[in-house]
This record gives sequence, structure tokens and C-alpha cells, in this order.
Amino acid sequence: MGKFVEVSKIGELKEGAIKAVNPAGREILLARVEDKYYAADNRCPHMGGKLAQGKLEGTVVTCPLHSSQFDLSNGQVVRWLKGAGLTSKLGGVLKRPKPLTTYNVKVKEDKILIEI
Repeated sequence: MGKFVEVSKIGELKEGAIKAVNPAGREILLARVEDKYYAADNRCPHMGGKLAQGKLEGTVVTCPLHSSQFDLSNGQVVRWLKGAGLTSKLGGVLKRPKPLTTYNVKVKEDKILIEI
């Protein structure tokens, strides 16, 4: 078990928003969906795109580089790369789909805490 560290205050993150936080030198994405908070690695396992610069729809975040998608509730791959054809197939062969690492989140008073 890790240690919970404060990464934000409740009022700092609006509904449907994502942002990057850096507890203990780690680059982590923090998201708020329907008053629930999610945390995951901010770097896409495909090409290292910054997921906090991507798009959030429900609990699914889309990487801004190649449109890979991940479910923040469990880290599972929703889509590995976007598109079809040789380029997409080659990209999938060269770098196999890998889930996103997620972190436990809890709210205590007005603080958002992540277990690292």
C-alpha cells in the first residue's frame, strides 16, 4: 500500500475537466466525472502523449497524438490508435496495446488525495 498525498482542492477541478498534477515527481492525470475523481499516468503508453491535453468523454480519455483511448475507471484500452489500413496495423504490431496505470483517489474534507 502506498501513501495518500494531496494533489488538488475540490474547487480547483470542474465537472468533466482534466489536468496534470505532479505528486512526488510523478506526472499524473486527474479527472472529475460526475463528482467522482480519477487518477492515472498522464503519459499515453503508446507514444507518451500528454493525456491531460487530450479529450475527456465520460471516463474515457483520448490521447492527443494518435487518438488512443483509455477508461480512467480501470485503465483498460478502449481503442489503440485511430484509423485503419497499413499504418494503423503496423503501429499496433510495433507497440502492443498496454493499459494505463491508474491510482486510488479519495476525498477528505476539501482535498483530493491520490495513493502513490
